[in-house]
Amino acid sequence: MGTYIHFTDEQKQRANSVDLAIFLKMQGETLLPSGREKRLQSNHSITVRGNEWFDHATKEGGLAIDFVQNYYGKSFPDAVTMLLNGEQGVPYAKAEDRDIFRKPFALPPSNNDMRRVFAYLIKHRLIDREVVSFFAREKLIYESKEPSVDGSKEYHNAIFVGYDENGVPRHAHKRGLYTEGKGFKGNIDNSNPCYSFHYMGISDRLYVFEAPIDLLSFITVHKNSDWKKHSYLALCGISEQSIFKSIENNAELAHVVLCLDHDSAGIEASEKIEDMLAERNLYCSRLVPCFKDWNEDLKAAHNSTAIPAEEHPQHQFKNELCEEILLIVKDMNTTHIEYSDGEQILKQVRNLNEHPAEAMKLATAVFLCLAMREHGQMGNPITAEEIIQSMSEQFRAYLNRSRWDPKLTEVFELFSKIEKPARIIDETEKMNCAYGYFGVALELLKATIKLELHEQKQVQATVLKMA
Repeated sequence: MGTYIHFTDEQKQRANSVDLAIFLKMQGETLLPSGREKRLQSNHSITVRGNEWFDHATKEGGLAIDFVQNYYGKSFPDAVTMLLNGEQGVPYAKAEDRDIFRKPFALPPSNNDMRRVFAYLIKHRLIDREVVSFFAREKLIYESKEPSVDGSKEYHNAIFVGYDENGVPRHAHKRGLYTEGKGFKGNIDNSNPCYSFHYMGISDRLYVFEAPIDLLSFITVHKNSDWKKHSYLALCGISEQSIFKSIENNAELAHVVLCLDHDSAGIEASEKIEDMLAERNLYCSRLVPCFKDWNEDLKAAHNSTAIPAEEHPQHQFKNELCEEILLIVKDMNTTHIEYSDGEQILKQVRNLNEHPAEAMKLATAVFLCLAMREHGQMGNPITAEEIIQSMSEQFRAYLNRSRWDPKLTEVFELFSKIEKPARIIDETEKMNCAYGYFGVALELLKATIKLELHEQKQVQATVLKMA
C-alpha cells in the first residue's frame, strides 16, 4: 500500500489552478494552436485552456489534477505533487499568472564545493564515486547555493546540466539533497526539453532514462563495460524531444535503448517513443529494471530495501484476456465463420446492457477467426497462437486511455468499412479485409480491457463504502 500524503485544501486548490499549457510545455510536450485553446500534438483529441482540459474523443474534461491523473496515469497524491513541482518546491504558475515564466533560462548559482552532492549521490544513492567525479569534471553536475525567497535560508541542490551542440547550457534539472522524505525535483524554468541531461559517446547506441539518477545508477552497474563509448540521455520527464535532437546532432546514433521506469507511466512512455522511432525507421530496444527504476536495482544489489516494479494494469488484463480468447478461438471452426457472424455478434454487443464483457470476448474471437480464414484462403495460413500473439504485441496502453463505451463506436465504424465478401474481387481487397477484421478484434480487446478496469474500480469502491 502506498504512503498516505495529506494535502491541505489550499494545496489542492493551487494544484488545480495550474496553467496546463505552461505545465505541459515544461514536461516537454508540444502544443498546437486551436482557436482560443491549445491542442496536444501527441493526442489531437485533447485541448487545454488555462487550468481546464477536454478530451473531444471521450467527451471527458475537468481541471489540472484529474488531467494529470488521466494523461500521465498518476495517483491523486502524485498528481498534486507533480503540479506543485515537488513537495519542497515552488508551484507552477496559476492560469492567470504567466509573467514569472517569461524570464530567460539561467543556471542557479553554484556553491564553492560539491561536498553535499557527492555525499548524497554516493552514500545515499549508492552511485560509484568515479562515475560522479567524471560527470562533475565534465561540468554536467554541480552543487547550487540558492537563497530562499525571504533570504532567511540557503538551499543546496544537485544540478544536472544539459548543453546544446555549441556547448551552451540550455537545460537544468534540480534535485534536492534531502535524505529523508521525498525531496524536491524538477526542471529549471524555461529549460529547453531538446537538451536535457546527456553524455555523448562514439558508438551507435543511445541509452535513454527518465531521470539523471537512473542514468548514473545504470552506469554504476555497468562501470566495467567500457561505458564511456556509448551515449546516455535522461529525459527529465517523459518527453521524447531530446531523443530526436540527439539523433539529429549525432549521425552515428542508430540504436536507441529505452531504459525507462518499470511502472505504468514508464511503460506507456516506452510504447509511445518506440512507435515514434519506428515511424522514422530507427532501431529501438528496451531494457527494463527488475525493480521500479535503476536506482532501486542498485539499492537491491547493495541489499537495501528497494521499491518494487509496478506492472501496467492494462497489460495484466490484456495477458489474461488473450489467454481466454485463445481458448475460444480454438473451439471455433474457422472455415465456417462468415461475415454475417461478425455482423450478428456486434449487434448482440450493441444491445447488451448487462455482462457485455463476455460478449465482447466472444466477438473478439469471431473477428480473429474471420481474419484467419481470409489468410488461409490466400494461401498464407496463420495459427490461433500466432494471431493472438500479433494482437497482443500491437496493443498499446498509451493509446487506450478513453472509456470503454466510446471505443465500441470505433469498433462499429471499423466494421462498417470492411468490404462485404460479394464485393471483393482481388487479393489486395482480400488482404485489406483480413486486416480490417484484425483491426476490429484489436479494438474490441482494447474496449474489453477498459471495461474490466472500470468494473474492477466499481467493485473496489463498493468494498470501501462497506468497510
